[in-house]
Order: sequence, then structure tokens, then C-alpha cells
Amino acid sequence: MDIVGLLISVISGAVGGNIAGAAMQDKSLGTLGNSIAGVLGGGLGGALLKALGMLGQSGGSLDFASIIGSVASGGIGGAVLLIIVSLIKGTMARA
Repeated sequence: MDIVGLLISVISGAVGGNIAGAAMQDKSLGTLGNSIAGVLGGGLGGALLKALGMLGQSGGSLDFASIIGSVASGGIGGAVLLIIVSLIKGTMARA
């Protein structure tokens, strides 16, 4: 994954984490927590999908398909990691 694709995934992850936190108020970790979980999830989600070959091999170019793939994988990865972290946090709070 090139640096531009990684940056797009990380930024999309932060946005996806905050959107997921706003959509599910009971799962929200606050703006900073949502952003951190989103950044980590976006970076991991983008790298994982690229390693699995699900994102197109752009060869370092900025074509439309690679940008959309990075945005989608980053946003979804950020939202998924936010949900996982909030579920773990809720489980630990009950114990």
C-alpha cells in the first residue's frame, strides 16, 4: 500500500469511526476515542483488504477506483473497530 492510499484509509477511518459513534450513541467513545479507533481501524482495514487482494492493484496511481476502495475500506474498518472496542469496553465495565 502506498502512502497516499494509507492516508486516505486513515482519514476515512477517522470519519467512519465518528459517524459510527454518532449513529450508535450507546457505543460512542467520545470524539477523540472514536477518532483513534477509526484511525487504527481504517489503517488496518485498508492494509488487510490490500493484502487479501480485494482492493485493486493501482500501482501507485491515483485512479478513481483506488481512491473509492481506500475510502470504503477505511470507513468500514474504522466503524468495525469502534464497535469492537466499545463492546470490549462494555463487557469490562460489567465485570
